[in-house]
Amino acid sequence: MKKLALLATISLLTFGKTYAQENPAMEKTEKGLRVKVNALFIPVGMLNAGVEYQLSKKITMQNDIFISPWKSFAGHEAQYYSTSVEGRYYFEEAFKHFFVGVNISAAKFVLQKWNYWNDNVYTNDKGETYVSSNLYQKGHSILFGLTAGYNFMLSERWNLELYATAGTSQDYYKGFDRTNGRRYDSATGYNKSGEVLPYRGGLMVTYKIK
Repeated sequence: MKKLALLATISLLTFGKTYAQENPAMEKTEKGLRVKVNALFIPVGMLNAGVEYQLSKKITMQNDIFISPWKSFAGHEAQYYSTSVEGRYYFEEAFKHFFVGVNISAAKFVLQKWNYWNDNVYTNDKGETYVSSNLYQKGHSILFGLTAGYNFMLSERWNLELYATAGTSQDYYKGFDRTNGRRYDSATGYNKSGEVLPYRGGLMVTYKIK
């Protein structure tokens, strides 16, 4: 999985450069740079910010981070730290209107999954029982997905970007009981799970640097 993530990342980073080299007319295109922050997460104390750099007339590369520092948010663990690389293709021109992209993300977390937000009884493979609301998970993820979005042109320098990403999440984690600090799962190493889900999205306020 790590080799696959590295290969995909290298592919994204080199795609735009190769495309421009093979299309000399594109090399004369002004290379734009945008900085951005997700307006939806700031009010709840979470940060999602990034930079997007133009590689050719219609292709850009973006890198962003997401930080949720909450040891407890509404009674649930919600520490989540991620970074992503994304290659984007704009149907008109870079930073304008509709776009699609390919995203690769890596994340580290200490959180309580949504299906543990109740007082149901959890029974592990050893027959031990726990209260679900006392349980949380700690681990890391590698995510691959497709992005779609739209840029609203507000002025020469300001844009609003609405976007969403969905794909596969490959998770490696250990489960703990917060009442005693011990593992509730019966695995000796990491639990492994994979699922398809939306994992990024929001409303970015973007500013043109050049």
